[in-house]
Amino acid sequence: MLNKINFACLILTISILIAGCGVQQEQAEEDISLNLLETNWETILKEAKDQTVNFHMWGGDDRYNRYIDEFIAPRLKEETGVTLNRVAITDTKDVINKLQNEKSVNKKDGTVDIIWINGENFKLAKDNGLLWGSFASQLPNVRQYVDINAPDIQYDFGEHTEGMEVPWGKAQFVFIYDEAKITQPPKSIKELGEWIKQNPGKFTYPAPPDFTGSAFIRQALYETTGGYEQYLNAANEEELDFIPLWDYLNEIEPNLWRGGETYPESLAKLDQLYSNGEVWMTMAYDPGKASSQIEKGVFPETTRTFVLEGGTLSNTHYLSIPFNAEHQAGAMVAINYLLSPEAQFAKMDPVHWGEGMSLDPSKLSNEDREQLHLLDLGKATLPADELAKYKVPEIPANYVKWLEEGWFEHVAKR
Repeated sequence: MLNKINFACLILTISILIAGCGVQQEQAEEDISLNLLETNWETILKEAKDQTVNFHMWGGDDRYNRYIDEFIAPRLKEETGVTLNRVAITDTKDVINKLQNEKSVNKKDGTVDIIWINGENFKLAKDNGLLWGSFASQLPNVRQYVDINAPDIQYDFGEHTEGMEVPWGKAQFVFIYDEAKITQPPKSIKELGEWIKQNPGKFTYPAPPDFTGSAFIRQALYETTGGYEQYLNAANEEELDFIPLWDYLNEIEPNLWRGGETYPESLAKLDQLYSNGEVWMTMAYDPGKASSQIEKGVFPETTRTFVLEGGTLSNTHYLSIPFNAEHQAGAMVAINYLLSPEAQFAKMDPVHWGEGMSLDPSKLSNEDREQLHLLDLGKATLPADELAKYKVPEIPANYVKWLEEGWFEHVAKR
């Protein structure tokens, strides 16, 4: 009997030790994760080597995909030993939903290491504890090249980033047109409405919640309701008067493509209509897109861009690391490289992407500034100073949902 008791005690002791080791291992893993936010960069580089980082990003543009696969990934691997695996997604909200589900079941070994994010999705992720932590200041290229106190970087659609995301690029809304068919593009939303009436069937916009279609509605909101300043602070939906916007969109609807009976379901569909000559304008939240599409032979050589003199939307988009990313060190190293002058200059090239960089030009070396000056941004890309002249900020993220739901209720169903 004594031997049986001793044996049982031995089994119990072993079980307790195993359980204790499990707790210690789990605690050690948490300590490593937390220490990455405090340790030196050399340690992070060592931890990151040989890691494979899953980068979840919108995959709807071949340029963006090639930029990551053919330019970034090979150089990142060669310089740091980190493998970057691009995971194409159609909607960032799908990733947010995935992270919420993983959070609810306490899943700690997530498959999302980096997420391309901004605006409403960032606020949702931040509010629900889906992001890892304040890692931005740990990245050497952020400290050296980014003006982290600039309002358009510090705030994402009105939400303070708190270092939980790193600015990857800057975008501005532009209209794209064929100067062989339009000699004098409109200068305001009001003039655009008049142009649509004079040229029935030659204009439309993607149906929200398509990102660009939603941006067009926000663009029209500012001018039809008295400017952007009133929207800089979050408000209750009941306090807002969107009626002038709905009136404007309903007024132009009968003269849209196909009489406004249907809208392109995506920007890609609208671009196709433009390429085929069915409509004479398209649009983009990307000042360099037209030049890139000309270069690829998709858009006519006579394609150009214009902005509205009352101001056009601009924003910064970001990269973040989820709370349960399995390869946090590798994610930090990959993001740091994506903010290097080499990577950012290549991204500005219309062949790769053609958008504004997130780096502060005044923080660049003389050599880098000279290289920046020599970049050929393409024949259809407006000069940076002209774009900056008409730049206006985005509204807080909570407005986006209200506007998209309101468009469906007051325009699409009408």
